[in-house]
Amino acid sequence: MAMEKTFNAAEAEPRIYQMWEQSGAFKAGANKSKDETFCIMLPPPNVTGHLHVGHAFNHTLMDMLTRWKRMQGFDTLWQPGLDHAGIATQLMVEKELAETQQPKRTDMGREAFLKKVWEWKADKGGVIEQQARRLGDSMDWERSAFTMSGAESAPEGEKPGNFHDAVLKVFVDLYNKGLIYRGKYLVNWDPHFETAISDLEVENIEVDGHMWHFKYPLAGGETYEYVEKDEDGNVTLREIRNYISIATTRPETMLGDGAVAVNPKDARYAPIVGKLCEIPVGPKEHRRLIPIITDPYPDPEFGSGAVKITGAHDFNDYEVAKRGNIPMYSLMDTKGNMRADGKPYAEEAAVAQAIANGEQEFDEAMIAAMNLVPDAYRGLDRFEARARVVADITAEGNAVMTVATDTRLENPVKTPVAPEEGGEARTDADELVPLVEKKKIMQPFGDRSKVVIEPMLTDQWFVDSAKIVEPALESVRSGRVKIMPESGEKVFFHWLENIEPWCISRQLWWGHQIPVWFDADGNQFCASTEAEAQALAGEGVTLTRDPDVLDTWFSSGLWPFGTLGWPAEDEAMKYFPGDVLVTGQDILFFWVARMMMMSEAVMDKEPFHTVYLHQLVRDAKGEKMSKTRGNVIDPLEMIDAYGADALRFSNAQMAALGGVLKISEDRIKGYRNFGTKLWNAFSFADHYEIPYPGDAPMPEASQTLNKWIIGETAKVREAVDAGMEAYRFNDVADALYAFTWGKVCDWYLEFSKPILQGDDAAAKEETEKTLRWVLDQCLIMLHPIMPFITEELWGMGEARAKMLVHADWPTYTAADLVDADADREMNWVIALIENTRSARQQVHVPAGAKVPLLVKDLDAKGQSAWDNNAALIQRLARIESLTAVDAFPKGTVTIPMEGGTFAIPLEGLIDVAAEIARLEKTLQKLGKELGGLRGRLNNPKFVESAPDEVVAEARENLSLRENEETQIKAAITRLQEIG
Repeated sequence: MAMEKTFNAAEAEPRIYQMWEQSGAFKAGANKSKDETFCIMLPPPNVTGHLHVGHAFNHTLMDMLTRWKRMQGFDTLWQPGLDHAGIATQLMVEKELAETQQPKRTDMGREAFLKKVWEWKADKGGVIEQQARRLGDSMDWERSAFTMSGAESAPEGEKPGNFHDAVLKVFVDLYNKGLIYRGKYLVNWDPHFETAISDLEVENIEVDGHMWHFKYPLAGGETYEYVEKDEDGNVTLREIRNYISIATTRPETMLGDGAVAVNPKDARYAPIVGKLCEIPVGPKEHRRLIPIITDPYPDPEFGSGAVKITGAHDFNDYEVAKRGNIPMYSLMDTKGNMRADGKPYAEEAAVAQAIANGEQEFDEAMIAAMNLVPDAYRGLDRFEARARVVADITAEGNAVMTVATDTRLENPVKTPVAPEEGGEARTDADELVPLVEKKKIMQPFGDRSKVVIEPMLTDQWFVDSAKIVEPALESVRSGRVKIMPESGEKVFFHWLENIEPWCISRQLWWGHQIPVWFDADGNQFCASTEAEAQALAGEGVTLTRDPDVLDTWFSSGLWPFGTLGWPAEDEAMKYFPGDVLVTGQDILFFWVARMMMMSEAVMDKEPFHTVYLHQLVRDAKGEKMSKTRGNVIDPLEMIDAYGADALRFSNAQMAALGGVLKISEDRIKGYRNFGTKLWNAFSFADHYEIPYPGDAPMPEASQTLNKWIIGETAKVREAVDAGMEAYRFNDVADALYAFTWGKVCDWYLEFSKPILQGDDAAAKEETEKTLRWVLDQCLIMLHPIMPFITEELWGMGEARAKMLVHADWPTYTAADLVDADADREMNWVIALIENTRSARQQVHVPAGAKVPLLVKDLDAKGQSAWDNNAALIQRLARIESLTAVDAFPKGTVTIPMEGGTFAIPLEGLIDVAAEIARLEKTLQKLGKELGGLRGRLNNPKFVESAPDEVVAEARENLSLRENEETQIKAAITRLQEIG
């Protein structure tokens, strides 16, 4: 039965995938022939997720490794699963409740809401797993894990699992070791979701902002001489001041100031260090006075050099406040509104003043309860409060003023030097305006809520990361864990060597509820169950469970062993530790480092031996994909259009370690054509009615051509294995592309035609067997990258012992199979044909013209290669004749070869003048490109500031263009010899 003309991916891919899955081809241990395990953990996508180009890329690499190891006979597991994605899932469900006009989360209560979440998960969650099947992922789907499996809120019928047990056990164990604790710290707070969020969930975006300059009057009307000097020590400004000037982008937080800080080396403020100044906002009779302190944090060169310290609402201020024992007053509620609770402002301000004066001791609980928001601002949205604060300070005259001779407020003007110092005096007639700078600021936004994040001082749970980080650091330092590329190790060390306590609590409902109960006095009882907590507290003690849930990074940090049945004794634990983790470099410290810390802390082992980090997948121009740019490539659309194999090969080919990942539809389309080329090779065999018994042994070859292709097959097998071992997936793809398309389809098939069409029955039979064997080797080695088309073609062989997904990976070597004489002869023939074609193309010899070929100094081996293959060479290179000469005439294109030199005489073949003109025009255009590239690379700013990959790409382009320039100049010289 004749083959179809083309591979119908749309029809074949779902059929083939169903065959694999139903046969159990992907199950842990399938096709194993050895006890050695190989395990990859899928970075668990959010249960809300959809397959995007980043997933398609790293899934391809993981699947290549998994299929390769499975075919090698390893006891293989590719562990799939989903992350419950606390905040993302809660957002999706709340949006659905709003759209369907159901009660809000807070109206229905926790238990009813969690029921809705589980219903949503059953109905719409896990879409990405179905999409991953379309890509060809060979995961053991029956083992698919979920980071909330086994949770108390899980409904009956939910797929069983004990991940929740693992989470509880780790929390309780670390708590009992003193490695988990509760405390009041500054965290990123999302006012929309009313929860703390991680740094990863914060998007810092540059926006147009403002810097306001305000006077903080000195207490009691005190004054001091303020002096500014230039670099040479010359006085540029001297005046008597009764205030200290500060600049802020967030005036509403002034209400919670605990101090003003200046650098201890800043001589301008030395006379007033230790004195008190007034926060210039709020009722006059209750204005708070705060101390002026010294701290290394303020930069004397930035702004006024004086910084207000609001420890409860700024991360830098928080550190200063901790160092200086400065009270940190919280101003906002969980929604980002100014607090409306507590005692009247006058009472609170009096207590705060007593603390500032050193008349009253304070503790954390006392400060947390105080509300220092003046009554007039209480309950206002934080941004409305900002506007009110600015207006009130300005109306009172405490906004720093500047001469209005320059009204461009974005360009502030300093107060001029006093007349006696040579400056220009300010007159009463000058109009004064508040000094407000227009300023670009980095504003933190919640990546899902899109609201401005507020640093908030709240009670949270923390892991004392510093106490468990050393084993993870040592595993990389010692080389037990290799991070690729090496630049990732520097990032890893920098973060872990300077690690902060890890905030693991979230004020959400969807997630692992923290297993800690409190009695009426606030005593903590940590246990896996309420019954165990009650036993710890004693009979009759009323307990209340902490309502917070754990950060999803805490549970996903247990992924390498929590998915394998731990803490129960499970046979699957033989797969721990795993082997390699393939993931994006953006979550190196948010997830990878935490898995390493947790695995070392809990299991006393590193979770894997290799971490392969990749960059963001970008468009063809290297631009980040975004809907607004319109450059998003949807992998599912690419699969629909060109098939999964084309997308996968494109992913593998661009996977240069540490390189920029650029993908385009044209690239994917091109690799669809590669699949067609492979299909056509089998059609070629079908056309010649070559039998396909399947699973045939390697033939004994006597023909030079067949010896050569068998040796080339061994070479590429070694190249593929070396590339896979080194995680150089692009080398694997390039080697297979060059072998399959070049050596097999272009050369071997073409060279085999005379034999297949000839009368030598023995040579024909040998070539038929060799052709079938070589094509099977192509299928085996291409299968990890292109599983669908290869499995389809494999199935056309008769009496297969097993599917291609379980075919034995070859182990033959080049040392055993390369025949040196055949290798030299056939590669010499190919090189002569290719070089002759290139020389013809270089000077535009008409494609259809047969040309004479000259040769000199040809050695015996070269002569033998020519004699054995003359007809092929002449046909494929379109050569009319070969003439031996002692010297080449002028105006020839030379073709250097091993053992001799060939040449094409150009006179009479081309229009010399027209060709010189064309080449000179090309040379001129090339010169402009070279000038631009050299200019960029000679610019130190470009080389120092541009990303390494951009500089490397520019250097590579320059090298290619320079080589092209050399060739064109040589061609022009040759042509000029004729004319």
